Order: sequence, then structure tokens, then C-alpha cells
Amino acid sequence: MEKIKVFLFLLFTTQSLVSQTEKSILDINAKRFCEEKKEEFCTAYTFFVKKQYDSSYIYSSKAIDKVKSQDEKDILNYILGISAIRKRLLKKALASMSEISDYGNYPNLKRLKSARIYLSLKDYDSSLKYYLEWEKFKERTKKSRRKEAYHNIGLCYVHKKEYDKSREYFDKELALINKEDTLSLVRAKMDLANVYYNQYLDDDAIPLFQEAYDLAKLFSDVELKQFTAQNMAVVERNRKRYKESVEYYREFIKWKDSLFNRDKIWELTEKDKQLAVAQKESEIALQDEKIKRQRVVQHSLIAGASGLLIFLGFLAFLYKKLKKQNVLITQQKEDLNIANKTKNYLFSVVSHDLRSPMNTIQYQHEQLKKHIDTKDIDGIKEANNTAIAVTKSTSHLLNNVLHWSLEQSNQLLFNQGEHALKPLIEHILFDYGTLMEAKEIAISSEVENQLVKIDKESIKIVVRNLIDNAIKYMDGKGRIKISAGKESEEFSYIKIHDTGIGISKEQLQKINALTDLSIDKIDRSEGVGLGLILCQTLIKKNNGKLTFSSELGKGTTVKIVLQKV
Repeated sequence: MEKIKVFLFLLFTTQSLVSQTEKSILDINAKRFCEEKKEEFCTAYTFFVKKQYDSSYIYSSKAIDKVKSQDEKDILNYILGISAIRKRLLKKALASMSEISDYGNYPNLKRLKSARIYLSLKDYDSSLKYYLEWEKFKERTKKSRRKEAYHNIGLCYVHKKEYDKSREYFDKELALINKEDTLSLVRAKMDLANVYYNQYLDDDAIPLFQEAYDLAKLFSDVELKQFTAQNMAVVERNRKRYKESVEYYREFIKWKDSLFNRDKIWELTEKDKQLAVAQKESEIALQDEKIKRQRVVQHSLIAGASGLLIFLGFLAFLYKKLKKQNVLITQQKEDLNIANKTKNYLFSVVSHDLRSPMNTIQYQHEQLKKHIDTKDIDGIKEANNTAIAVTKSTSHLLNNVLHWSLEQSNQLLFNQGEHALKPLIEHILFDYGTLMEAKEIAISSEVENQLVKIDKESIKIVVRNLIDNAIKYMDGKGRIKISAGKESEEFSYIKIHDTGIGISKEQLQKINALTDLSIDKIDRSEGVGLGLILCQTLIKKNNGKLTFSSELGKGTTVKIVLQKV
């Protein structure tokens, strides 16, 4: 049975699940200690109130060794713990919370925060211990906060596979939700449905999934509509009601496309606006320059002969200024030409490369409809797998366009750090399971766990592009092998070898020349795609090297060389 996706989540907020009484006492006491001119204590508290958690972490650490009363220590341990949570130092946060007294003013606050930290650390037994201690005093906590606590207790029991107890607490959460709170209602109903579904109690689970879907249709959140439609598609598929499943999948794709189109339209509109503003500013600058020249001529004529020397000196100054401005205008013109060529190239990619897959998707949907009408299960599976493969390929093309646009406008996040190659590659290969099965392509990996200094997300983009190319140019069934290991004392490598159709010597020479070639110099007719240009750009940004070796009919090997830690 295919699994259902559900809303199971944990939020860390500074005041989440804090008793109003305890929080008020904490604030009152903290302000009193500030009025007593306890400078380091007051500094830590001030930074905490302003949500400057790095500073509050440092000053609370310094102040905690200098205070004497238990009340002051409890407040500083709370500030230190929350600041550590914000810095994702969960074990440090746990240690600080454990220092808060069990007999002072803040025991319930301590229990709730400790429970949340243990849940984030996936220590469900410890989390439940603190939550169940809190439950004895739950009346001190606001209704809205109790609802979140019940949700997290239910979540702990789900992870422990104690579904009866998890259902009990999800029911308590549902009882506290207002009917107007659609998002919380959908979440709670899907939590309960998932509990039933994991126990194969379909008669109890499916109506809840249906209720969540119906509520989501009335809610404005497009992602929520997409999520619930996808779950209903899976439910119907598991029930072997393929016609209904396909309808829900169509709805899921519609909402998914809606989100994508909304984002792309906004992005293109913003770029058009920026180009229009830049062009208008250029025109205004030129017009201003023209007016300035006219005024200079008028002034020089009025001054006459007596001002000739001054006029000549001014002309010399003006000449230098104009020369400098002309250099700037020339540079701007070249930049604009490159931008226009890039834009035309991207439009060419989208208009040309989208036409074929869109026709294929339309044809597969028509075939799918025929197979459904004739109840041809094998035909449905084949058409569906083909449609999924084409959709993923098209999504890959659009992702390349998006990543290239973000990289060119310096909006693509780039954060180099120490990362292991083995989990990175295994994560990528996991995403290709369905596609490889549909294409009947075998994929294997031999990866040594090398540590490299890279931006993980950009390297993922490169490897996915190279695997997609290997699949695209595979002649029927074939194999793809990925290996990684030590290149030298300073470098590691990733190799992607396929048994595809290979690359001609002429084309291979053009591809390897991409290291020093920009998009504005690319002739699309030569068969060089945006994906390879993007790969070379991102590898250079990671201080690495990308090379191709191939022979027609014998496959292709791509080698990525990266810096070791």
C-alpha cells in the first residue's frame, strides 16, 4: 500500500506553549532585576526581548555565573535555552532548561520547552515524559497552546507506533479547534486519518481524508488543495479505483501547475519591469546630457571672446567627462546586448524544447483516457509512467531556466561548507527510482565517503543534470554507474558513466570548450544546451572542474573534480 503524506510537524517559537501566568511572572521579575541595576542580567534580557539571540546567548552565559538568587538563575537559564534553540544548539538548550528549578516559578514552562526539544531530537520517550508531567497541570495553559501540545504528544505516539494513544491525543486536539480554523481542522483530520490508515482501518481513515479534501477546497491555500488532492489520488489508487485516482491526480497537477505558473509569471513580470526601468533611465540620462551640451554652447556664445580661454578650459573638462560617460554607455550597451541574447536564448529553449514534451503529455493523456474506458490496467500503467517521465524531463528543463536566471541575477543561494559525497549521491539516486523503473535503466553506485568543500545544492543541480542527460541519450535499456573517490591529496572526484549512444568527437570538443564559453556566444543550432552551460558555471563557482570523455556507440563518462576538506 502506497503511503499517504500527512501534516506532522514541530514548530519552535519563543513563547509557544508557555503558560500566561508563568510568562507574566518571568517578565515582571526580569524587569524588577533590571530596575535594581543588574547590568549584565539586564543586557541579556534586553537583547532577548529584541530577538537578538546571538547577543542574548553570549550575555546570559556571562551573567549566569554572577547572579545569586534562584529566580535570576531560572530566568537566565530560560533566556539561554531559548537563544540556543534559535541557534539550533538543541543539546545546549536542553542543558539550560534542565537547570531551571522544579520548585520555583517556572516548572511548567520548563516541562513544555524540554518536551519540545526532545521531540526535535527524536527522543520520543523523554519527550513524552515531560509532556505527560505537563498534562497534570494543563489547566494553567491557554486553550490554543494545549491544542499544539496534544498534537505533539500524538506525534510522539505515531513515531512509537502506539496508534491508539496517538488517536486519543489527536482527538483531544480536534476537540479544541475552532470551526473557522480550516488549516488546523485539515491538519488534525489528516493526522487521524493517517493513524487509521497505518492500522489498515480504511473504513475509518478514508472518510477523514475525504473531509480534509472537501475542507481544503473551501480554503484559499493552493498548496493545501494540492496536498489533499494528491492524498485522495493515492487512496483511490490503493483501492484500485483508477478512474477516480486519475481525476484526483489531474487536480493535483492543476494546483501544482497553478503554483508554478504564479511564481514564473511574477518572476518574468519583475524582469520585464526592471528592463523597462533601466531603458527609461538610459533615455533620461542621454536627454539630460543633450540639454547640458546645449546650455554649454549658449553660455559660451554669450561670454564671447573675453571668456574664450575659460571656455576652452571648460571644453577640455567636458571632453574628459563625456569620454568617461561614453565608456560607461558603451559598457552598458554591451551588457544590454548580452542580456538580450541571454533572454532570446532562454525564450528559444522554452518555446522549442517545451513543444515536443507538451504534445507527448497531451497524447499520453488521450491514451490514458482510452485505457481507462477499456479498463486496460497495463495500458494505464504504461501511459502513466510515460507521462510521469516526460513531465519530470520538462520540469528539469524549467528548473534549468530558473536556476540559470537566479545565478545570472546573483539570487541563487551559494553557501560552501563541508559535505560528504556518499549521502549526497544516495539522496539524488533515491529520487530517480520511479523514472529508472519506467525507462528500464539499471543504475548503480560505488561511492567512497569523501569530505569535500562545496555548495551542496548547486552540486545536486549539476549531478541531476548529468544523470538526466545520460537517461535522455540512452538507446533503449542501459546502465548508469556513479562512482566517487580520491583524485589526489587535494581533490576528490565524481564519475558518471553510461552505456548510451555516446558523443561525436566534434560535439565532444564543443562541450569541453564550454569552460571558457558564455551563453551570449552560444549558437543553439550547434546543439549545446542550457543544462551543460549551467553545469559548467556552477562547477566553476565551486572551484571544481568538469570534463567529458565519450565514443560513439560506447557511452559517455563525465568527471567532476572537487576540492577536498
